[in-house]
Amino acid sequence: MISVVISAYNEEQNIKDCIESIRDFATEIIVLDNSSIDKTADIAKKMGAKVYKQDNDVKKIDLQKNYGFEKATQDWILSLDADERLSPELIKEIESEISKNSKIAGYWIPRKNIIFNKWIRHSIWWPDYQLRLFRKGKGKFLQATVHVPIEVKGDTRHLSEPMIHQSYNSISQFVNRMNNIYTDVEVDEIVKSGKKYAWIDSIRLPASDFLKTFFLQKGYRDGLHGLILSMLQSFYMFLVFAKVWEKQGYYEKSEKEVVKGFAKEVANIGSQGKFWIYTVMQNDTRNPIKKVFYMFSKKMENV
Repeated sequence: MISVVISAYNEEQNIKDCIESIRDFATEIIVLDNSSIDKTADIAKKMGAKVYKQDNDVKKIDLQKNYGFEKATQDWILSLDADERLSPELIKEIESEISKNSKIAGYWIPRKNIIFNKWIRHSIWWPDYQLRLFRKGKGKFLQATVHVPIEVKGDTRHLSEPMIHQSYNSISQFVNRMNNIYTDVEVDEIVKSGKKYAWIDSIRLPASDFLKTFFLQKGYRDGLHGLILSMLQSFYMFLVFAKVWEKQGYYEKSEKEVVKGFAKEVANIGSQGKFWIYTVMQNDTRNPIKKVFYMFSKKMENV
């Protein structure tokens, strides 16, 4: 009833656990081997998967998954990456939903991201819904843009049980993927759109992303992990700006303009930072006097 399509590149450390998690659940297992140079394909074949080899085009990796969808023979398709696993609870929920034979064409599945050995429960990392389960012929990727979901023709519904995503095991893995895949794809999209960045965005974009991720999306509730991930997200936006600046020909700005603009922006960022710190303190304290103090302090920073 279900074809599971797994996209993999040099995933000999992950592919076995991925297949094991869906082995008794999937009617058909398809592995798209993106020209791996390790034992990914051999392991998948030994575990009974149908393996199809294709080029490793990192900028179109999601579009390439459509090939696996076309090879699928079952009524339902579940799209997975090799570092993702299904829990028994999620399998039970999926089986219950698709047995109803309703008019639902696809399902969004929450994703439990394990990053640097910890389940990250806040900011962009949870519940991180992914549209991965759909009726054959009803869904496919239409864009190469990073993190754009599968397009499904028909009604969709959200499941409650999460898939498990062994997302990042090291800082180097995070930075390498950020540099070699995600930022390059985003920069290409920005350049194609004709969007221009002002030089001051080299400060504004990273600062804005940090404040949003750490405070607004409550990344601070994940402790040091949340701080590090918020800083890495800030660096991501700096890298995007720098690569766009490179595409724009490394245009110049005078020393006077840069120093003046930098000083003004840092002062503004400092004020925003204090505003969010007071907001967090106001929300977290039970002391009514402190609540009033933080509320007043916040208003002063927002004047």
